[in-house]
Amino acid sequence: MTTRHLIDPEIVPVLDFLPDLDLSHDALPIMRAGMAAMERPGPVAIPDIRMIPGRDGAPDVPLHIFNADPAGRPRPAILHIHGGGMVMGTADAASRSIGPMAEAMGFVAASVDYRLAPETAFPGPQEDCYAAIEWLVAQADTLGIDPQRIVVLGESAGGGLAAALALMVRDRGAMALAGQILIYPMLDHRTGGAECRWQSAGTGEFIWTRASNQFCWDALRGDYGCDDARKGWFSPALADDLAGLPPTYVAVGALDLFLDEDLDFVRRLAGAGVPVECHVYPGAIHAFDIMATARVAQQSRNDLNGAIRRMLALD
Repeated sequence: MTTRHLIDPEIVPVLDFLPDLDLSHDALPIMRAGMAAMERPGPVAIPDIRMIPGRDGAPDVPLHIFNADPAGRPRPAILHIHGGGMVMGTADAASRSIGPMAEAMGFVAASVDYRLAPETAFPGPQEDCYAAIEWLVAQADTLGIDPQRIVVLGESAGGGLAAALALMVRDRGAMALAGQILIYPMLDHRTGGAECRWQSAGTGEFIWTRASNQFCWDALRGDYGCDDARKGWFSPALADDLAGLPPTYVAVGALDLFLDEDLDFVRRLAGAGVPVECHVYPGAIHAFDIMATARVAQQSRNDLNGAIRRMLALD
């Protein structure tokens, strides 16, 4: 059985632009180089790159900052976390995504260049993201940021790290987020493996497959046993309690491998009393929004812009 006939015809060209990944330790350097070289059309924003202190003696973390204005009145901010399965990608992608949005909509943005697995396993990438949000709050005056209006946003693996960061912020209690925006987030380390709770034949055939998902989660996990209070920081679907998390926006395609885990997370958020908005896009595979001219991608972009405006109180 194939689900190709279910894909929105305007999105089908993505299959040529982003062929299915066959991830392995040997192929990873090639995949990383290919992802780094991939260009997306549209405006480009130039970041101010800062090296911020890592946590507990970890290496400094590069943070790409866009649209900061210390001389202006304090404005809301978004901390962006890039995708790439926890094993690929860099904050450079923000120059064509959140950077131009920050300039157009009038908020400050920062994208964190967290360390990648398998070279850095859990909790290293998560702690790099926490270091970034901690630094943004501490430097709010210097950057012209309103520390009460900071939202975390991520796509795919970045969405999973954003969800993990929201849990870390809640659990540590040193600050608060105004919201979390999770774009087809990677939340459950069991998906595609022996413990997978979802057996849908309609998801995960293209772009991001079950095998790739398991490779990446294994790379991130290292020797972590998922047997302590940090298990939700590793795989947000494992969190026992979602109460107290900030307002949440979730978007995912109907054919995406992450559909079931994302919808389950939405259900649990709502049950825990967290304000949540969810969009499922018909005919959409993973990373469908790369095809910017497709009507479903344009709708997802409009929905995202609306969520950003509401969470950051820009209107």
